[in-house]
Amino acid sequence: MKPLARAAALATLVVGACFADRLTLDQALELADRHHPRLREADAERAITASAIETARAYPNPIFDTTLARQNARMAGVPTGGYQYYIFTQPLDLPSVRRPRIQTAELGWESSQLAQQETRLAVRTSVRHSFYESLRWRSTVDLARQSLELIEELRRRIGVQVDVGEAGRLELIRAEAEVATARSVVNRAQLEYVTAISRLRAAIGASHDSVLEPVGKIQDPPPLPPLATLLQEVSKQYPSLAQAQTEVRRAESHLQTELALRKPQPSVRFEFEQLPDSTLYRFAVAAPIPLWNRRKGPIGEARATVQRAEATVDRRLIEIRAALENAYGRYQIAGQQIDALQGGVLREAEEAVRSSQVAYQLGERGIVDVLDAQRVLRTVRLDFLNAQYDRQSALNDIRHLRALDLTETP
Repeated sequence: MKPLARAAALATLVVGACFADRLTLDQALELADRHHPRLREADAERAITASAIETARAYPNPIFDTTLARQNARMAGVPTGGYQYYIFTQPLDLPSVRRPRIQTAELGWESSQLAQQETRLAVRTSVRHSFYESLRWRSTVDLARQSLELIEELRRRIGVQVDVGEAGRLELIRAEAEVATARSVVNRAQLEYVTAISRLRAAIGASHDSVLEPVGKIQDPPPLPPLATLLQEVSKQYPSLAQAQTEVRRAESHLQTELALRKPQPSVRFEFEQLPDSTLYRFAVAAPIPLWNRRKGPIGEARATVQRAEATVDRRLIEIRAALENAYGRYQIAGQQIDALQGGVLREAEEAVRSSQVAYQLGERGIVDVLDAQRVLRTVRLDFLNAQYDRQSALNDIRHLRALDLTETP
């Protein structure tokens, strides 16, 4: 990156930080609940399925037909006068068809309710990931700047020593190269932080011109139950799996509707005919004859839909278990790495930097040893930071699968 571009990017971050909206995790989750379009889509889908229940409960409308005419006689003895003919037909909604049809619609509403819960979980988990990813890169920027300040301070000391003739020019060149590398690390971290803020803005449904500054820190997580216990909990509470099981029942109910429609659906007809010299009343029952169309196609589609829904349940169960095992494994590995770094590696790297600096000032070591020690410390600190946020990311995924956002009281 050119010096002018670096200066512009740094100025953008400084100005943005001055006018940014400080955002906690709870505030981000609340904003997502109120503004995210995916939640509005889920609400609309639920309203659609609620209206579908009203449609399924509605009775078929009657049919009214009328004919008005006039009869003129051409033969002797035939009366002349007006002619009226009325037909009233009411299709019957048999219970064998009506009950499974309504049940199918009600299961559709239940499925949309579970889909709404799954959408809310997905949105809130996305907010958590984006929020902590922003904190990760902001912390990475801070670490990179601290490392840059240390190296720049060392470079200034070497410059003074070179000017008075106490150190060679080669040591200054090495220090300047290390400073350039550290600045490049800072620039890359700043770019990743800007990208993470953009993802956070999209996750909460904020406007494109809003400037956000996430504030917070990682807390020590509570102990997790054993994996077998979590698998049982997820199998009972995860709404996506419950939705798939509901879709099986919905498909079976639709199959029952199609099977019931194989029987002829009768209609009751009442006729009134007014002739010039007489009045006629007729009552009839009409029913279609299943001669050409015996609904083999719709019944076959309904059976295949049931099979597909059952396969979806099996697939989702496999995917959920795999996702939980993956997140649980990442959580444990990250925790072990944190313990290892806290157990001595981080302190040893800090002590190595202090020792190398003292030895360099006493003339016992060269600049290369100091730069190597600082590079190792920077790597260890970054590994520790990444392990913390990797564990938090795994914890977010486990929280999503446990559906804690639906069961915990805010």
